[in-house]
Amino acid sequence: MTGFLWSDDADSFFGNSPTPEKNQLNASSASKKSPNQAASKTRPGASPDTPLTVAQLNGWVKLAIDQSMSTFWLAGEIGNLNQSASGHVYLTIKDAASQISAVIWRSTMERIGLELREGMAVLIQGRIEVYGPRGTYQVIIAKMEQQGLGALQAAFRRLHAKLEKEGLFAPERKKSLPVFPMRIGFVTSPSGAAIHDFTQVLKRRWPGASVLIIPSRVQGDGAAQEIAEGIRVAALLRPRLDVLVVGRGGGSLEDLWCFNEEVVVRAIAACPLPTVSAVGHEIDITLCDLAADVRALTPTEAAERIAPSRTDILDSLAAVYRRLDTLIANRISQAEVRLKSMASRPVFEMPDRLLDTPTQRLDDLHESLDHAMDGHMQSRTEQLERVSQVLDAISPLKTLARGYSVTLDADTERVIMSAAQVKPGQLVRTKLSDGEFDSRVES
Repeated sequence: MTGFLWSDDADSFFGNSPTPEKNQLNASSASKKSPNQAASKTRPGASPDTPLTVAQLNGWVKLAIDQSMSTFWLAGEIGNLNQSASGHVYLTIKDAASQISAVIWRSTMERIGLELREGMAVLIQGRIEVYGPRGTYQVIIAKMEQQGLGALQAAFRRLHAKLEKEGLFAPERKKSLPVFPMRIGFVTSPSGAAIHDFTQVLKRRWPGASVLIIPSRVQGDGAAQEIAEGIRVAALLRPRLDVLVVGRGGGSLEDLWCFNEEVVVRAIAACPLPTVSAVGHEIDITLCDLAADVRALTPTEAAERIAPSRTDILDSLAAVYRRLDTLIANRISQAEVRLKSMASRPVFEMPDRLLDTPTQRLDDLHESLDHAMDGHMQSRTEQLERVSQVLDAISPLKTLARGYSVTLDADTERVIMSAAQVKPGQLVRTKLSDGEFDSRVES
């Protein structure tokens, strides 16, 4: 692309021609030369006496670009992709050093037939369009061809494959968020909109929680190192944080690139705290999103996912209270019915009547037992008398009473049953029915 044509061709533009906005210029007037130096000094903008209007300057820039180049081919990567409700697609075409705004009208987009995405390397044909009222310019894209992967996308895929192989994105290593977090850390820029949106939602949903901002740059050189250091610091804080949020309020792929840096991803994966990635970009997924325990599309959604709704909890508690109240009332009512039913039974109305039958039965049993005992004693007495008669009949005393006696050794009290058991001079004892006496054997 050539530079603007700062030359005397502008004399014809600022001379007798109508305003640039109406585009009533012709090439012949632009090619005229001033007849002398004095005429050149009187053109608009050449001196303080003849200043340009802003509209004139923008019109001149538009004319210069239109005359110097019509269409051109441009190579670069897609960034800041956004499709409006009308179907027009707004984007930037960029390389490592610069970028330029571009637009694809809906009719052209239908003809191109590509599924556009951030970081896609493309070759486009277009023209420069200057918008005079705002003094801006953009590329109007007429054709587009896809090239190989862009440098950022290629780097993203390489790092993604490496970290995925190491297991940093594995679902089984994800930690659950606490149900009622009270201390929340947020690694972000204190001046960004992310923290404002986050705290506003958190204050509404869960006002008892406190937020600790861990300041860090969130784009540009050195931002990744600051974010990683903020994550490491958050894990060391005491009292311990309940959950840690890392993010920013959206932006282009280039703005968000620090969240794809390896140092940030590894810091997130190594963090012992439950982590939430809230980078704020609904289209693209960063590696930080994949490594975090929970991904939120925006900081606002992060607050909604982290904090329970105080209103919902109070409503739930109220509902539980009502159910408990109803349940207790029903149990009390059932108990009252059962109590009334039991109170109407004879055992409670006339409890003494319950003892009548057992008492009568006890009396009968007592009388029966007396009769049984008397009969048993009579039978035993008669049996004892019979045994006594038998024993009396065979008693040795009866035998002695009939004139018999028993002789015993006086020393040993052994019964002498044979003459061979005694010898002369031996002392013996003789027992009779009415006594005993001792004697000595003579022969």
